[in-house]
Amino acid sequence: MVQLYNLHPFGSQRVVPCKQEPAHFCCGRDVLFVASTAASCRVEVFAVRDQGRCDSLGSFATLGPVLRMAHSQAGDYLVTIEEKSKATFLRAYMNWRCMSAGSSRVCVRMVGHKMEESYSETLKEQMSIVEMPLSDPPLCISCCPVNGDLLVGCKNKLVMFCLKYLVIKQNLTVLDFERSLILHIDNLIPAEVAFCARHIAITTELDVLILKLELFQQSADRTEQRAHTVSTLEKPADGGPSTHTLQLELDEFIICQKPVELLGEESKLCEIPITLESTELPTEDTKRFQVRYLLFRRFTPDQSPFGFCEETKLHSVQLLPVYQTAHEETESKRELLNLFCFFSLPHVGYLYSVGKLVELISTYQYSEKSEQAVLTPQFLHVITSGNLQCFTVRCSAAAARDEDPYIDTTVKACPPVALDVCTLRMQLFIGPRAICHFKNHIILLTKADTEDITERRKPTRRMLSRKADSIKSRTNSESEPGWNLYIINTVSTIQLYREMVDYSRTYENVKTESCIHLLSEAHLLVRAAIMDPSFLKSDEKEELLRAFRESCAALGDCYSRFDTKDYHLALPYYRMSGLSMTEVLKRLVSEGDEIQTYERGFIFYLTHSLNEDFNEELSKESANKVLQIFYLADPVQLPHILCSPCMRNVCPLTAVKYLQKVEKMMPSVVLTLTKAFMALKMEDLMMYEHEMDSYKETILACGFIGQPKLLRQPKEGIAIPTEFAVHLKEMQPGLLVAATVALHENSKIELEEADIFFKMLCSNRENTIPQLLVDFWEALLVVCSQEEIVQELLLRVTSQYVWRISKKQIPETKPLKTTEDLINSCNHFGLIFPWVTSIMSVGSPSDKDYCEDISKLQSLLCSQSINIASALPVLEPLAEAGNVGLTIHVLCNTRLGKYEEAIDQLLKRCPGAAVLYAQHELKDDNRAVWWNKLLPELCKRTRLTGNDCPVLISSLKAETLSVVAMELELKDFLSLLPEDGTAAFFLPHLLHCSQRKLLI
Repeated sequence: MVQLYNLHPFGSQRVVPCKQEPAHFCCGRDVLFVASTAASCRVEVFAVRDQGRCDSLGSFATLGPVLRMAHSQAGDYLVTIEEKSKATFLRAYMNWRCMSAGSSRVCVRMVGHKMEESYSETLKEQMSIVEMPLSDPPLCISCCPVNGDLLVGCKNKLVMFCLKYLVIKQNLTVLDFERSLILHIDNLIPAEVAFCARHIAITTELDVLILKLELFQQSADRTEQRAHTVSTLEKPADGGPSTHTLQLELDEFIICQKPVELLGEESKLCEIPITLESTELPTEDTKRFQVRYLLFRRFTPDQSPFGFCEETKLHSVQLLPVYQTAHEETESKRELLNLFCFFSLPHVGYLYSVGKLVELISTYQYSEKSEQAVLTPQFLHVITSGNLQCFTVRCSAAAARDEDPYIDTTVKACPPVALDVCTLRMQLFIGPRAICHFKNHIILLTKADTEDITERRKPTRRMLSRKADSIKSRTNSESEPGWNLYIINTVSTIQLYREMVDYSRTYENVKTESCIHLLSEAHLLVRAAIMDPSFLKSDEKEELLRAFRESCAALGDCYSRFDTKDYHLALPYYRMSGLSMTEVLKRLVSEGDEIQTYERGFIFYLTHSLNEDFNEELSKESANKVLQIFYLADPVQLPHILCSPCMRNVCPLTAVKYLQKVEKMMPSVVLTLTKAFMALKMEDLMMYEHEMDSYKETILACGFIGQPKLLRQPKEGIAIPTEFAVHLKEMQPGLLVAATVALHENSKIELEEADIFFKMLCSNRENTIPQLLVDFWEALLVVCSQEEIVQELLLRVTSQYVWRISKKQIPETKPLKTTEDLINSCNHFGLIFPWVTSIMSVGSPSDKDYCEDISKLQSLLCSQSINIASALPVLEPLAEAGNVGLTIHVLCNTRLGKYEEAIDQLLKRCPGAAVLYAQHELKDDNRAVWWNKLLPELCKRTRLTGNDCPVLISSLKAETLSVVAMELELKDFLSLLPEDGTAAFFLPHLLHCSQRKLLI
């Protein structure tokens, strides 16, 4: 792997025309603040134009020499730590831009001081200096880039000031601060702090602590709900992983502590207690905070690959926010996506993600001892004693995964976070001392020794551009020799991207991994630019998007052409590029090269694209080329490839020739079916029949499981039947139904999809059900084991039977299964009860036209499978359907346990079947219905009709009295007999009842 790419991220440079030697400097939105050394006690302000050109905006005096300074983009204020008379002061400079308009008015006030009406009108035209007194000297400062809040580090504590926007009048808003929170941290003297989105990073000489201030509800029942909130720290248990690493053993000497790294919840074990003191005036909206520890890391002086170094200490702590990819036209709506923290030792830098997950992203090894470093979303810039070095970073790769956790799929991809970091450039400079960054500019302070100045003026020691030398020669006369403040213009993302792509071509044939690595760097470079909040307003917006697609295509080419372990990434990168299959084929397939080899990545891309991207039809030439590619690279896939909708234009004769060659090596049912499919396309019915006769019908039906697209293929968002399915519908409907059942049972087709498939196949109107679909439902009932689907199918077939019976509709095709077939093969269809047959034997002749539907419906209701309560609304149309309706009513009442109602219906409409019904249904626990219901009803109805109803008399005499006499005691039997009955009629049954008793 190449670790140093000699690219050119630095463009032209210009010298900032400072009048005095800079001591400190920082950047604003479009300006540069330069604080001079102790002699002048002034801050010069420069506007930074295109290509790093600087124009002076003026200067203002400070109270004393500036020790630290920082600018906040939110609120556009400058905050400084200044020294005077051995005392330090914290000051914020507001409305400083009025200097450029020529105003020299200055207002000095204390923080929180109430604005007076007498001078409020002049606030627009004067700079305002806010004094912020502290009980302890300020040591370091940091401004939150999200909301402009200020964090000040003092010995053993941190003080947080919230930025306030005070509306004085309708068109006058003044900035002020409110001291809101103090974090008391015992035994800690911060060297540097970083503050962003309530995340705090603190470094001492060798320790790093990262915290997050979290809000909690005041109404919650928690012990932290106090004005002073103390975080309770858990001490590690004896023998735990950190018990021996953090103990200071003090005796006659100090033992150096061991290095330690604690992430997430474990970082609480660092034993650095933090007490929160709220200093806001209590209101209903007072915010309550609690501390969450994110990271603690301790280094030792000798923790360096270059050996022991007395000057080993941390520097350049920084929190870098990365925002959600911009979708709005205003930056004010940007949403924080992730946060990264960087800090550095003299020879090693560390980059952590501290947003949703706390983890080490990258480690940077420097070739020389570093002086200072600055992190940007795209690069890490480090200065050493003689170099400005530019390293790649992985922030955009981590943020992309936070934005889309499913990015590493067959649709999307991103270079890994763990991708090796590399050096893009090591640019020589004489004596770099300090560095900062904003937008596409790097500000670099150099201080050369006397002997270096002579060497620097030699022609062979040129800097980055001739323009820089000409400006320097004009400004050196005004400034002291030995130092310079440069604005180095970093090249545009597009320019550097192009250089990376061009450079990657040098590794295409010699170092595959280096080529992929460099193209990945180019991709991340563009991705970081697209994620920047200012992207939507960028002049390079369209060019960046085009470069992003180009980088995806280039990575797709790499993973397709090279034999790498990550070959599967060819698919998502090509999809992100927006290239069609035809365009990819043109990029990778050489015309007329018959011996070209194809790597796994290309085959993987083609396989998935042909199986999933259904909207692109390849031309005949391209389809035949794909056929040849798979025959050479992966012949097993040929049947599946030919069934892709993308291959509709393939030459079927050529396809059959390739399939025949493959069949000799590895025959299969799917291959045979595919040959039959191709034969149909050629209208060669003899070949078709020959192929279909090669296997039994059951094996052929299962063969469709291996390739469902033989029957249905997507087109314009819907799945339509193929020529194969149409042919089977006409010639072998049973095979078509069996194949569709097999597909359903193997989760290759859903029930609703099958409905649409058969309706399209049979060209039925929207509200009609083709018989072939009913055949499918009936066949699926035979094998389906899922109760929900079974009940759905039972309701569907019931509804269709009822519709046909009530509408007197005959199926358009002959059903594949008769009632007898279903009874014999499916336990959801039961034997039809004798009493049902008895009722139907006296039915009307017209019922014979659709007797199959009637018998299937009755068979369903005779089984115990269907849920009668759910089926009742479906059966309603048959309420008045003569004997059919009677059987349906009685069957439903029986399943619902309403035997007496069923007997009433039978006695009323078909008394001859009443006893048959009773013999079949009134058993065991229901036997009492014989004498409680049937016998009284028969006696009552016989008495009313007399001898005019021989059926009732026969039923009463032949069966009912016999059953009752057998079941009841003589006394109970006598009590049931009517008082006005004929004794001779009942006497034989009374005698039988009494004799049965005597025998017992």
